[in-house]
Amino acid sequence: MSFHIDGYRFGEIVINGEKYRHDVIIHTDRVQPNWWRQEGHSLSVEDIQEILSDPPEVLVIGTGASGRMRVPEATLSHLTGAGIEVIVQPTPQAVSTYNNLRPERRVAAALHLTC
Repeated sequence: MSFHIDGYRFGEIVINGEKYRHDVIIHTDRVQPNWWRQEGHSLSVEDIQEILSDPPEVLVIGTGASGRMRVPEATLSHLTGAGIEVIVQPTPQAVSTYNNLRPERRVAAALHLTC
């Protein structure tokens, strides 16, 4: 199944016509709603462990409307060590990047919708 992000605004995202009001992970085969991290504004390996069970070529990480979610170097190193290309951007840009990559690459996205 292919997922398209139809729209994003602070606190809300529309994916394939369905509205979500909490952070999400778009896997290559499904959307994981109500995604939450162990530490609200920091992304740990444990927070994205499910992605590693079926790794995409590219993981786009949306760090929030203002880019406040941190992605520690240890998390980035773990992902790249697993052979995943990682793109970290504020969520508005991450949405665009995801939509542009998805027709040509096996891509997933972990998106923080606020801050």
